[in-house]
Amino acid sequence: MDANEISKEVVDASVKVHQALGPGLLESVYEAVLCKELSTRGLSVKCQEPVSINYDGEVIGEAFRADVVVNDLVILELKSVEQMSKLHHKQLFTYLKLSNKPLGLLLNFGASLMKDGIVRVVNNLPE
Repeated sequence: MDANEISKEVVDASVKVHQALGPGLLESVYEAVLCKELSTRGLSVKCQEPVSINYDGEVIGEAFRADVVVNDLVILELKSVEQMSKLHHKQLFTYLKLSNKPLGLLLNFGASLMKDGIVRVVNNLPE
């Protein structure tokens, strides 16, 4: 699967989880259930994945933890907030850039409708 096909599965799974649980729970609850749902769909899922970065020619181990990495291509940043901010978008873009991943999805499970809580962020995604 390429990054775009993975993102379609993630969006579908996120909507299913949001419909089942509703908004307002802790991010950790949505993360656990979403990881289970994605794994059930046959995707490779790593939750709280430590990511190393290269800074000034030196590897910095476990510089940050990605909420979820799917098939080693797509980073999912989960939120459960009333409204997302520009900082959330910047955070995910920086994660993509530092990990050299092509696509990320910012998923806000705090939104009334999941479709309103999904933001796609790209980093050198091939056409």
